[in-house]
Amino acid sequence: MNRNTLLFTALSLLLAAGLAGCGNQADDDHGDGHAHDEAEASHDSQGEEQHSHGHDETQAEDDDEHGHDDAPADQTTIPAETAERSGIVVAPVGAGVIHQTVRLPGVIEARQGAIARVSARFPGTVRNVAVQVGDRVSAGQRLATVESNASLSSYAITTPIAGVVMRRDVEVGGLAGDAPLFEVADLSEVWVDLHVFGRDAQRVRIGAEVQVERIADGTRATASIAQMLPAADVDSQSLTGRAVLANADGLWRPGMAVQAEVSIGTTEAALRVPLGALQRMEGRDVVFVRRGDTYAAAPVTLGVRDGAFVEVKNGLSSGDEVVVEQSFLVKADIAKAGAEHEH
Repeated sequence: MNRNTLLFTALSLLLAAGLAGCGNQADDDHGDGHAHDEAEASHDSQGEEQHSHGHDETQAEDDDEHGHDDAPADQTTIPAETAERSGIVVAPVGAGVIHQTVRLPGVIEARQGAIARVSARFPGTVRNVAVQVGDRVSAGQRLATVESNASLSSYAITTPIAGVVMRRDVEVGGLAGDAPLFEVADLSEVWVDLHVFGRDAQRVRIGAEVQVERIADGTRATASIAQMLPAADVDSQSLTGRAVLANADGLWRPGMAVQAEVSIGTTEAALRVPLGALQRMEGRDVVFVRRGDTYAAAPVTLGVRDGAFVEVKNGLSSGDEVVVEQSFLVKADIAKAGAEHEH
């Protein structure tokens, strides 16, 4: 082999070795790049999973903190000590009597037979007046002194009954004749004349209990219907139911306007609740039933009622513990919880 042939062979081997090295480097670079891409994809996937997982956990924690997922919109939780401080009182539902009543307007009147209109026995001149309107007087007490025109002697005008001076129609120096000079009324008892309209006239009975309330200040007293007067009022076409009311302190005064609750019957209710237990939510009558520290609104169907209780026909069971005082606070707390649930 000559010198040129050896040189050509050496160059061919070197070129082959160089090309092989370049191929291996390219393969290495391609392999490294592919691994890098896979690592980046894995990192991005893990990051997205971690971010998504972290967001779900945060949302779950937030929902749990506010009770959005589990708390129904018609109930709330009030710890026992908070309820006690707020004056929330519960009582078991049970049977009882409902006293049906009708509400009537009326007026206080002095009783007939308890009024004395006092006149002079003999005509003459009034020399002295001893009492004023509103004075309390005893039977036989002197009201005035009159000098008789016939005898020119003086005599006393006295009251035949004990009571209150309602009218005084005389002055010193005036002439006493046949007209009454004083009106005295015994107000230890008074009449309550109630105006009974329409079908109520068929339901109000003699002996019915009456709760009388003064419109001026809300004072109440108990009486009963003693009479149903036979004649109707021409203008109003109402009948008059008359009750007799004790008036030892004299605060029930003739002419005073009153309202009265007259009993017209009773109903034996299988279930009843105090009126203070009722609330209105979303157009429904509800009461709040307590189970542990949870207070839930229970829609109820109501029956007859009186001034203190109402019959419950549906929605409760005997023994259910319902809020009977401060029920409006429970209603407000449920409304607050519902607003938080919406947000």
